[in-house]
Amino acid sequence: MKGVALVTGASGGLGQAVACRLAAEGWSLILSGREAVGLDRVLSKLVGGGHLVVVADCSTVAGARQILDVAKASQIRPTALAHCVGNIRLGAVHRMSETDFDECLSANLVSAFHTLAAFVGALREANSPGAAVLVSSAAARIGTPNHEAVAAAKAGVEGLVRGAAATYAANGIRVNAVAPGIMDTPAASRILGSSAGREAAARQYPLPGIGAPDELAELMVWLLSAQAARVTGQVWSLDGGFSAIRPLVK
Repeated sequence: MKGVALVTGASGGLGQAVACRLAAEGWSLILSGREAVGLDRVLSKLVGGGHLVVVADCSTVAGARQILDVAKASQIRPTALAHCVGNIRLGAVHRMSETDFDECLSANLVSAFHTLAAFVGALREANSPGAAVLVSSAAARIGTPNHEAVAAAKAGVEGLVRGAAATYAANGIRVNAVAPGIMDTPAASRILGSSAGREAAARQYPLPGIGAPDELAELMVWLLSAQAARVTGQVWSLDGGFSAIRPLVK
């Protein structure tokens, strides 16, 4: 067994892909999310045994700490964290409702802050090294119409990654992030739900197409592995060149 990894948002499209890949590579898992049914469905797909399910809302301090407290009570100490909680709230800033904005910040930034804090606290209590990977977005790196709320939240995630990586490097704790373009997950169903929407989304990337959660999961699992032992404070783009190069105009 490689170790114990905590996967938050484990019943979502990305979380499920990350959990399956980690389990296949020999990790024991703590699966966390807000709904037991979805977590049990993911658990049934995993290879290996000894996995733990914790129903909690990690967008609160109490919820994030609950996950680590349950793990500790079960004599399981995670040394890796894949934080896969998030949502997509689109709309121009002048039309964004307060509720949608608050939910966007809570899911994407607040949950990341509280979960990372609880995870790092548990590592420090155990005097253990570890690694965490959070999820940003291409929209945090390049201006994209109607993405103001999610761009602001994900830019906060990137700042959190760099600050935490600096704070805890001396403790052997690595913190990185990935920044995908749009992925074929339930969270993007409003955008990709029609053939026209899918085609339009695919065309905006220099390397055309829609990202798959398995592709991002592979990168995230690598960042948690010993092969990435010298990598911290980085944000890895997986966006078909969207945030770095200008597509060819035909």
